[in-house]
Amino acid sequence: MISLAQICTWATTLRTVFIDNREYLTELDSAIGDADHGINMARGFTAVATALEDDVPGDIGAALKIISMTLIKNVGGASGPLYGTFFLKASLPCMGRDAIGVDDLVLLVREGVKGIRQRGKAVPGDKTMVDAWEPALAAMTDARSRGGDIEAVLIAAARAAAEGRDATIPMLARKGRASYLGERSRGHQDPGATSTALILATARDTLV
Repeated sequence: MISLAQICTWATTLRTVFIDNREYLTELDSAIGDADHGINMARGFTAVATALEDDVPGDIGAALKIISMTLIKNVGGASGPLYGTFFLKASLPCMGRDAIGVDDLVLLVREGVKGIRQRGKAVPGDKTMVDAWEPALAAMTDARSRGGDIEAVLIAAARAAAEGRDATIPMLARKGRASYLGERSRGHQDPGATSTALILATARDTLV
């Protein structure tokens, strides 16, 4: 089972992860975006950590909703609404729950990814965070169908997200600011797919 404390640890650990990767993400974003993705993600998850530490939520759904609202408020560009929507949709199956199992974990990611697709209107191959989220969800579902536990499911998700991130490099961007570059968007790793891979790698390391 995954506890409320582990969910909070995942979120607060992301503060350090994004501070440590701020320059890396900003460098990626400078090639095809606004050069602010690293700054925005570090600011957003610093605010998330503060919010969770100042007002400890009573259940997992409440924690995920706090993460959502804080990211929407503090992360600029498209990423704030997209990540905010992910955590908001993920919170709904977890309301009133102080622990969740592996099937709940797959469900919350499925709902979150559905929210990202609805909000951003992106599909796999558009060179966006969807190119990391979709394979991660597919890998989680497959791992669970083969009897995988929480650890196996999270390992599969993190691996697939990293592969999805790398697969964005040769893609032609069809959404967001990067799409304005046309063919020049090829050869660059998508920042949103990269931050998604970091979120899922951190989940693997903190939720087991």
